[in-house]
Amino acid sequence: MFRRFAPLIAVLLVLTGCATRPSEDSAAPPETEGAFPVTVAAPGAPAVTLDKQPQRIVSLSPSATETLFALGAGPQVVAVDSASNFPAQAPRTQLTGLSPDPEAIAAYRPDLVVVYADTTGLAGALARTGTKTLVMPDAKTLDDAYTQFEVLGKATGHQAEGESLARQTRDDIDKIVADAPKRSLTYYWELDQTYYSVTSATFIGQVLTRFGLTNIADGTDPNASGGYPQLSAERILQSNPDLIFLADSKCCGQNAQTVAARPGWNTLSAVQRGQVIALDDDIASRWSPRIVELVRTVAAAVAKTGA
Repeated sequence: MFRRFAPLIAVLLVLTGCATRPSEDSAAPPETEGAFPVTVAAPGAPAVTLDKQPQRIVSLSPSATETLFALGAGPQVVAVDSASNFPAQAPRTQLTGLSPDPEAIAAYRPDLVVVYADTTGLAGALARTGTKTLVMPDAKTLDDAYTQFEVLGKATGHQAEGESLARQTRDDIDKIVADAPKRSLTYYWELDQTYYSVTSATFIGQVLTRFGLTNIADGTDPNASGGYPQLSAERILQSNPDLIFLADSKCCGQNAQTVAARPGWNTLSAVQRGQVIALDDDIASRWSPRIVELVRTVAAAVAKTGA
């Protein structure tokens, strides 16, 4: 998740969920079309060979969970991590992708585990039980996200659906961007109340760059701090952004009113012109098909600046 680059509390705030018990007698869904064995790999991740279509999938990545359900692999998913809160029917548990417990995961008898990173040797531990681990790292570009849709489709026996989902998402985003007015605007993207932000070198930053927006967090090097710098209130006030996007509305209760109440912030153009946009934190931090909703929100904000 993008937010793990900000302070740890910004990550933990979204990791709430309710536990469910491992299913011991879940009926496996019928086989869907797909040629197995297949070898798949997400950009920047190791290749994995699957001998047959997985029927018991555990997802420890909220972005992957959303994608799996969007491409029709939901019936194959037997457990997801506590942060995977969409869609509603996803079988949430107390599992976590931050510090995955191989024994707890194995209790769900998975034949495929999907994670966004493997820094603890999880793949090796699960391999000893015959379980494959597919790493789906943070998407660095929209093209990476589209490729992940295709990879998950191929890995789960839904290759056509994955390709269709990638194509439709790309087309939707391209059309929204093409139809949006072209304006020279600056913006500040807020991850939390300590002013951690994203630069244009990040996935989210590149999405907003599609609209020709200028990121006040870029400074002289958009790659500094891994693309997730902590700004100061003074820098934000001096930059006077035209747009403020709040990716901390659900976790931290931030909105246009709380921003306007900050010392000196009522003088900002974005505040005075009603251009403080409270986002859905989850949509704003995941590279799932719901990125289309974020792009629509940005397009609406850009259009409103000319109203």
